[in-house]
Amino acid sequence: ARAEQRTFHQRGGERRRAKGAGSHSLLSDADRMLITVVYLRRICSQKVLSDMLEVSDFTIGYWIAETRKLLTEHHVTVPATTMRFTTAAQLRSFLDNDNAPTQRPRISETLSHPALTGMSREELRQMIERLTPLQAARLERLRYQRRGGERLPGARGGIFQQKITDAERILAAILYQRKVCTRQVLSELFEVSARTIGNALIETRPLLEHDDYNPAPAPTRHRTAAALRASISPC
Repeated sequence: ARAEQRTFHQRGGERRRAKGAGSHSLLSDADRMLITVVYLRRICSQKVLSDMLEVSDFTIGYWIAETRKLLTEHHVTVPATTMRFTTAAQLRSFLDNDNAPTQRPRISETLSHPALTGMSREELRQMIERLTPLQAARLERLRYQRRGGERLPGARGGIFQQKITDAERILAAILYQRKVCTRQVLSELFEVSARTIGNALIETRPLLEHDDYNPAPAPTRHRTAAALRASISPC
């Protein structure tokens, strides 16, 4: 429907030839959806997709921008993966031989223990699902202000790789507000700088307040990552 509306405006009226009589797009609707999901998963950059599919950067960027609008309008959230492919050859190697790139271990499962978060894993999951779209909207608004306008389709060849995911930011903020541990311990656990953790806490605090999150302090505040790990059993 969007494509038909767009071509109607480009023509300035009804079509003059039968449907399907003109040129055909390089990408089908299913192709565009798949490419957008892969990109939003942060598996690779638009440049890598362009190299793999032998389609121009502009075409890839344009269709990702268009399809992303539809996903947003339908409140579809695509979670990021921990895998990162920086070249088309690397991605092909993974597809052919299952050679995944090295990735840092995720500690989210351990830190999601109810004894640390003060809520069940299901309650935590639901909170993250509620807050993640708001978090993405705040980030997009910030980038809009920095750009001074809308993002141009195809202008962003790469992707900004967050050092910790949106879900990890929310989890870190919950642990910090419960006084489970210090910022330094969180930085060691997530393997990022204390500054990154500090920024994540500042960005996430308004979202928790919006969600009426008012946690009870944890009974113990751990001063080291080793002490926190030892206090719970992985599950």
